[in-house]
Amino acid sequence: MNTILAIILVFVGCCSNVVFLELLVREFPGCGNIVTFAQFAFIALEGFIFHTNFGRKKPAIPIRNYVIMVTMFFTVSVINNYALNFSISMPLHMIFRSGSLIANMVLGIIILKKRYTRGKYVSIAFVSLGICICTIMSAKQVNVDQETTEEQGFYAFLRWLLGICMLTFALLMSARMGIFQETLYKQYGKHSKEALFYNHCLPLPGFLLLASNIYSHSILFSQSAAVHVPVIEKAVPVMWIYLLMNVITQYVCIRGVFTLTTECASLTVTLVVTLRKFVSLIFSILYFQNPFTAGHWLGTGLVFVGTLLYTEVWASVRSALRKEESKRE
Repeated sequence: MNTILAIILVFVGCCSNVVFLELLVREFPGCGNIVTFAQFAFIALEGFIFHTNFGRKKPAIPIRNYVIMVTMFFTVSVINNYALNFSISMPLHMIFRSGSLIANMVLGIIILKKRYTRGKYVSIAFVSLGICICTIMSAKQVNVDQETTEEQGFYAFLRWLLGICMLTFALLMSARMGIFQETLYKQYGKHSKEALFYNHCLPLPGFLLLASNIYSHSILFSQSAAVHVPVIEKAVPVMWIYLLMNVITQYVCIRGVFTLTTECASLTVTLVVTLRKFVSLIFSILYFQNPFTAGHWLGTGLVFVGTLLYTEVWASVRSALRKEESKRE
């Protein structure tokens, strides 16, 4: 029952989160910092009350290790959200972030000296090719979407290219953080709730560096169209409602994934998260009518097929079917 509930939380929370994020970004493309700050503050407050018991519970992993992890996590979160300010469409953003397998494999080979099977390399080739196709298709649309002069179009392309570089850096940094986290868990044991709290609490002072941007967007949010909220019987700026819903759905999504990791095998978690990304992508394309060509569909298909090949879903399904047949015999 917990597994089914966790899967529902992942799909409902994560897919809804993408919807509210896109509603925010479409109105104010540079609002990534205020969104990231709100998410971090909410999750840190929840962890401070329910996990650390108002700071009375001591961490199992030394704080100095969390400082290193938090620096990487904060950087990745801010850059991923800020990249949306550089003409990166939401579908491309989701597809690009699905390339985490590539970064994990590359850094695993370089840092951990890991070796993989031929099938793993083939699956990564699928994912890489898919991301390249989607990126090229999106690059062609940068200048097409706006009637601009050649010079303006060139600067728009450079701005988009900077966004791609930011996503690439965040992808590699996220993979490095995953390896660091893996080594910590081997040494101190798994403490997912604790890591979730410190990853969101310790970076909060870092947002002081982004205070002016956060403040300016809070003013813009307050100036947005007001919507009557029946519960409080008051009119509230719609952007604040979108932000609140984004924060809540982000929390539901994270809790769902956390519950899933405690209830299921890593293969099941990967499969559920991959399918969730695919559903979010389809919803974003259909509901928001984001431009998506045949090339985008081809690239997307390669990314998700490569991901499923990497996780050896087909082999697991065949193995399960064989066991069922042997039981019947």
